[in-house]
Amino acid sequence: MADLQGIADAVIAGQLETVTRLAQAAVDEGVAPEQIIDQGLIAGMNVVGAKFKANEFYVPEVLIAARAMHGGMDVVKPLLADSDVTSKGKVIIGTVKGDLHDIGKNLVAMMLEGGGYDVVDLAVDVPPEKYIEAAQVEDANVIALSALLTTTMPGMKDTIDAIAAAGLAGKVKVIIGGAPVTQNYADEIGADGYAPDAASAVDLVAALLYGATGAPLRRRDLGIAKAGSGEGKRACRWRAPNTRRSLPHVFRVEVHVIGTQPAGRSPRRWKKLGRPLCELQRGDPFCIVAYRVQ
Repeated sequence: MADLQGIADAVIAGQLETVTRLAQAAVDEGVAPEQIIDQGLIAGMNVVGAKFKANEFYVPEVLIAARAMHGGMDVVKPLLADSDVTSKGKVIIGTVKGDLHDIGKNLVAMMLEGGGYDVVDLAVDVPPEKYIEAAQVEDANVIALSALLTTTMPGMKDTIDAIAAAGLAGKVKVIIGGAPVTQNYADEIGADGYAPDAASAVDLVAALLYGATGAPLRRRDLGIAKAGSGEGKRACRWRAPNTRRSLPHVFRVEVHVIGTQPAGRSPRRWKKLGRPLCELQRGDPFCIVAYRVQ
C-alpha cells in the first residue's frame, strides 16, 4: 500500500531519495497523481511552512525540504497531463528593478510551489513592464514583488502604478515583501497585501484568492439558470478542497443580479462581496452559495 504519510514525513525531513522512492512506489501502485501531490508532497510542505513560521525551521531546512518535494514532483509530473489536477492559481514573482537580491524571493517561490500554486519566476532586476507582460501572457492571479534594499523599494510603487495604468488593478492581486518592507508601506503604495516571511506569503495568497477557507473553487460546470432568475438547479461535479475528489451532486445557487454576467468569464473571476463563491468543506454532499453578479 502506498505510504503517502511517509512521503510527507520524508519531505519534512528533507530526504530526497526517500521521497523519490516512495513517490515512484505510489505511482507504480496506481495511486492518482493528485493524491500523491495533495496528501504527500503538499501535506509535507504545509508542515514545513508552519514550522518555519514558528521559528522551528530555518532557511536551510526549508530549502532542503523544497528540494525533496521537487524530487517527488519530478516523478509525478509526467502523469499530470493525463490527470485532472487543478492548480490553486498562478503567481508571477520577481525582485523589483535595481535590486539583485533573490534568496528571499526564491524561498517564497518554493513555498508557493509547495502550496500547490504555479509560479513564474522573473528573477531579479525586473522592470514594471515585465511584470505586466508576464501577468497578461500567463493570466496570473497574483504578482509578488520583492525588495531587499530601501533604495529599491520605490520600484514597488512604480510597479503597482504601472499595473493600475495597464488596467490590471483589481484583476490581479499584488503582494510585497522583503527585509525593509512593512505593512504600513504596503498600505501606503496600494499593495493588496504584505507578507513578512515565505510561509506567511502562502497564507496571504490563499486569503486573497479564496477568502478565509484558503480553498480554491473547483467545479466542472457552473449550472446556473439564466440571469434574472432567483435560483437554479442542475447536476454538477464539485471538487472538495484539499481532496480534489469529484463529488457528482445537485447543488443550488441563489443569484442576486445587479448587472449582467461578464461574457466568457468564469464565476471565479466575478467580483465577489468579501467571501469566496464556495465554502465547500471536506465530505460535504452539496453546497449552497450566494453571491452577486457584477
